[in-house]
Amino acid sequence: MASSSKSNDSTNSGLKDNNSDPNDEDKPELCPGFKDVDAFVKHGFGAVLSATKASASLPQAGDEFDFYRSFPGFQEFCESQGDKLLHFMSQIMQVHGCRSHLRDRNKLTGLEERFDLIVDSNDVILERVGILLDEADGVNRSQQPVMPAGFQPPKIVVSSWNRKGSGSGSRSEMFRLLHAKNVARPQLKFKEKVDNSNTPFIPKIFIKPNAVKPLPSYFTNKQIRKERPEDLDVPAALADLIHQQRTQEHVEDMFAHPYQYELDHLLLPESLLSKPEVQMYRPMDESNFSFIDTLEDLVALNEKLCKLSEFAVDLEHHSYRSFLGITSLMQISTREEDFIIDTLELRSELYILNEAFTDPAIVKVFHGADSDIEWLQRDFGLYVVRLFDTHQASRALNLARHSLDHLLTHFCNVGSDKRYQLADWRIRPLPDEMVQYARTDTHYLLYIYDCVRAQLLDFNHGQPGLLQSVWNKSKDISLKKYMKPIYTEESYLEVQRKQKRSFNTQQLTAFRLLFAWRDKLARQEDESTGYVLPTHMMIKISEELPKEPQGIIACCNPVPPLVRQQVNALHLLVQQAREMPLLKPEVTLFGPHDTSRVSESDHHPFSADGNFIMYACHALTCWYNILEPRILKDEDSLPVAQMKARRIIESFENPFRMYLPSSDVHVNKNAKFDPSSKIFEVTNRAKYSHQQQKELEAKKKAKEEAKQLAKKVSAKGGAKKRERVPSEVGESTPKPSKKLMTPAEKPQKTEPPPEESFKPFDYSQSDLKVFAGNKSKDNTQFDPNRQAHDFKKKTVIHIRGIFCFLVQIQTSRCVNHCVFILYRGFRHNWPKR
Repeated sequence: MASSSKSNDSTNSGLKDNNSDPNDEDKPELCPGFKDVDAFVKHGFGAVLSATKASASLPQAGDEFDFYRSFPGFQEFCESQGDKLLHFMSQIMQVHGCRSHLRDRNKLTGLEERFDLIVDSNDVILERVGILLDEADGVNRSQQPVMPAGFQPPKIVVSSWNRKGSGSGSRSEMFRLLHAKNVARPQLKFKEKVDNSNTPFIPKIFIKPNAVKPLPSYFTNKQIRKERPEDLDVPAALADLIHQQRTQEHVEDMFAHPYQYELDHLLLPESLLSKPEVQMYRPMDESNFSFIDTLEDLVALNEKLCKLSEFAVDLEHHSYRSFLGITSLMQISTREEDFIIDTLELRSELYILNEAFTDPAIVKVFHGADSDIEWLQRDFGLYVVRLFDTHQASRALNLARHSLDHLLTHFCNVGSDKRYQLADWRIRPLPDEMVQYARTDTHYLLYIYDCVRAQLLDFNHGQPGLLQSVWNKSKDISLKKYMKPIYTEESYLEVQRKQKRSFNTQQLTAFRLLFAWRDKLARQEDESTGYVLPTHMMIKISEELPKEPQGIIACCNPVPPLVRQQVNALHLLVQQAREMPLLKPEVTLFGPHDTSRVSESDHHPFSADGNFIMYACHALTCWYNILEPRILKDEDSLPVAQMKARRIIESFENPFRMYLPSSDVHVNKNAKFDPSSKIFEVTNRAKYSHQQQKELEAKKKAKEEAKQLAKKVSAKGGAKKRERVPSEVGESTPKPSKKLMTPAEKPQKTEPPPEESFKPFDYSQSDLKVFAGNKSKDNTQFDPNRQAHDFKKKTVIHIRGIFCFLVQIQTSRCVNHCVFILYRGFRHNWPKR
């Protein structure tokens, strides 16, 4: 008790020393026994440290723990302490809203269930801790974003792009990301429903103002689209496609650019190539502003624009909560006035602006119009004629950066506020800050248009060539056509290649199934693929292949709403992928030489590599059809191509089958008597070996006859011993290593053939032009169409060369590439370098 009292006194004294401020006595305690956060943290770290030391001193798992476990007292102590720990853990999990039934569990599966509950609770607690640390890291909670009345305030997004630089001694200011979770989906109010079907995009235009070439009858005659009673149950675009494919009418008109002819024949007047008079912009406060959300105001705006010579255009797009995307706002600025059009409200009536947008006498100034041109076609059926893109002008001038923010700073000395760049532009009514941001994008654009034109002429010493190139590039952008994203069975390969991940068969199958599920659900719910399931989460699930639905949830942070709803369907897809046989990662080359995906059914059943024989025959056929253009008329019953192919097959001798032990090998009779063929050489070689065998047999027979003759001679002479002739002194007689041959056994010398009578060479018949030097009268310039004179001799050489070439490439799998080289080489006899 004394020691405990001393520790309490020391603790209290430490707290008093740390908090010596007399004003702290009036402050309420943070927790019972702790006045502030520092004291609580200090006590908590001490408790964790002591618990760690105590756990380290416990008996280790194994023989030591089993020994202590044999004592009943130790066993009861462990069970009581375990129940207390489970109770404390359950209380912590209840505080954080997690499942906390840890004690009442089945004895068989209780340990696994408890472990899963702890893992899930740790994920939830750590995620919440991370959020709280982010909020505590320099974020002011009292700072509220600019939102209309009645909307729920959004959360503050903390990131590197969301931090605004500040001067020394001041705290960094955070940008506010405007988004609204309770915005009504504008797609529900559209008169013409969004078509997310997996069919090509068909232009929406049905009236063509300023037309030089009239609009095709498919777009003008609405009766054509109505004459399809059997297609009422399918989407409109798919019904049009089915009808056109069935009738084979207006197929080219459906997908052609309506203003292709007008843009191709568009002439540039001299006034647009001359140096302009730079007209200063008005301050934004002195310019008039109009927000257009009614049809009457839109018609009046179109009449104003038709009387001008130029105006600036920009769009605000939303793509997160829509599969194809939605154009939410359009800004138009003139020299005196700014307009903002509510494109969500006037989506089906904006085709009226085609009268001004397609007038070649009016210049439409955009910045980075590549996406704007496609969005105008997709949502409104609007097209642009006489476009000038300041982004292309900035590239031609080689400026430091080509963004609109840099152009505003460079030419207008105006700093653009990008805090609303990622705002949700579906919000209605628009806050004043977002309106000012939208006006800035087009208010200064006409002045920038004058400045860049003048600098392009000065940069090129007054010559209009550089300015002309900018006009041409801008015209090419206006010729772009919107292409709808089409799903195919190989669409996932493009995404996988961009991620540069190597998957095995199970992971690749999971990625393919998840990609198809994501695309189908996104089209059905009209949500972006990033909203349904981001790509990095899809790759994470494909790599991990979780066994349980909770594992899929753990791979996603934060969990997308549709993934949480469809987690069982995703779990079935992952299980289907896990049932695939596990193989090594497939190396995808994505090149012309890649033969790794060739199926076994493509191989010939009678050869080790059927593709080789097939491609070889095809190469020879192509070579013969090119090199030998003469028509063979041996049989009138067969076509020329079949006769050529039959003659090639008859003359073709497989270089592999002649060495195979097969009895049904076909050997051409003509090849047996052709000295240039391999069969003739092999046949003669066999004949020569047969003759040598006969000579050996004759020699053996002669030896046997000589032996018999020697025996007869020895029998007639009696048993007389042959006297040995003494050798000279100092001469040693070596033992014969081999049996001496009798005269009868000596091989007979073959007499040389009789020499032919000598005939002197007749030099009068020789070609003396060879010694005259290289004085060819032929043209030294190469003519690819000139045929060689020795066509018949080179034909045989080419055939033998093809065989040798195909034999060499048999081991390499690049048959397609080699056949292409063979085909190309014989088509053009290019000279050697």
